[in-house]
Amino acid sequence: QVQLVESGGGLVQPGGSLRLSCVASGVTLDYYAIGWFRQAPGKGREGVSCIGSGDGITYYMDSVLGRFTISRDNAKNTVYLQMNSLKPEDTAVYYCATAPPLWIRDQGYGCYVDRKNEYDTWGQGTQVTVSS
Repeated sequence: QVQLVESGGGLVQPGGSLRLSCVASGVTLDYYAIGWFRQAPGKGREGVSCIGSGDGITYYMDSVLGRFTISRDNAKNTVYLQMNSLKPEDTAVYYCATAPPLWIRDQGYGCYVDRKNEYDTWGQGTQVTVSS
């Protein structure tokens, strides 16, 4: 049984940092592209960042570029999302999800940060609240 569990969310002041973790069971995360998504109240789920299979290519939505970093720890079967310089507009429930490997010619293993329908296994989410 494949299961993804997110953790690391919480309440943080603007300008603060959090590190989200996505731990997998029943599947080896290194094989898959992994995406982080978020959903704020009353809004749709949007792609935040993703990383291709293995030591794959990383992508970020424009509003988090330079502030968020996605990474893998294969020994722990975990993917992280380091979030720095947090803003109130980053407040949302954050989800991780897996997608099949995506080979991009001449570039390597990539992922779709803006195509949530490509992702088939999802975690339950972790709440991130940025407020003073």
